[in-house]
Amino acid sequence: MAIKTLIIDDERLARSELKKLLKEHKDIEIVDEAANADEGIMKIETLQPELIFLDIQMPGKTGFDLLAELEKSPKVIFTTAYDEYALKAFEVSALDYLMKPIEPKRLNDAVQKLLYEIQKEKYGAGNSRGPLTEEDQVFVKDGERCWFVKLHEIRLFESVGNYAKVYFANNKPLILKSLNSLEERLDERTFFRANRKHIINLRWIEKIEPYFNG
Repeated sequence: MAIKTLIIDDERLARSELKKLLKEHKDIEIVDEAANADEGIMKIETLQPELIFLDIQMPGKTGFDLLAELEKSPKVIFTTAYDEYALKAFEVSALDYLMKPIEPKRLNDAVQKLLYEIQKEKYGAGNSRGPLTEEDQVFVKDGERCWFVKLHEIRLFESVGNYAKVYFANNKPLILKSLNSLEERLDERTFFRANRKHIINLRWIEKIEPYFNG
């Protein structure tokens, strides 16, 4: 079954060129395109694409701003005029990206890698419209630092005023979400609301010790 794909780029010519190149890839089904971040967000929520080709620098909101507004991020291939060093500054060097003008071989490599990841995650997976699963990835943006994080990598959510601090690897960025809103979408079998301030990932608990008061 073809991978539902959305192209988001403010340049009409760039969108047309990418669509032409993608005609060679029968596993990719282009369901729509968008010319700016707000239109892209609306179409992502409506069409639920599995893969998006996303330009970074667009008028108004950037591609990073778009991702930060999504509850759950699809797979992303950046199409950008930025060079590799600029992308590393955003800490997204692990993601795939295509430099404009896009080379067909480079596009093929990126598509094959993303298709492999999608098919691997689909194996044995059910419908994704329920709670967010451990394999779902979220986009976390804190200032100019950005990460794609699988939920199983997150150890803890901690309430800090109107924000939540997200603990994963050696990072603790803040996101503008309440613990209540996070709790509504997280799978209660994995994420436990321990108290008013914390939601913990049960997979990361090594042991529980009894506490006696008095």
